[in-house]
Amino acid sequence: MTGKLTVTINIHQAKTHLSRLVEEVAAGAEIVIAKNGVPRAKLVPLDRVRPLKFGMLKGKLRYPADFDAPLSDGVVARFEGRRGK
Repeated sequence: MTGKLTVTINIHQAKTHLSRLVEEVAAGAEIVIAKNGVPRAKLVPLDRVRPLKFGMLKGKLRYPADFDAPLSDGVVARFEGRRGK
């Protein structure tokens, strides 16, 4: 496998052939790992993963001015599992 090919394999195959899969991913393939037919993870080339940097969302998020205001009694009651108003 080479190029931008995406292949789905089961977790047993992934464990058995991990070294080969890593080489295929390094060559550009994407491998989806499934458990009982349900996709659980994806192997992608490391250069496609964007590193997280402290402050990278600065100025991109907005929140209301009353974000940290106390919650109403009704909301608190629902968080505590009681019936609120």
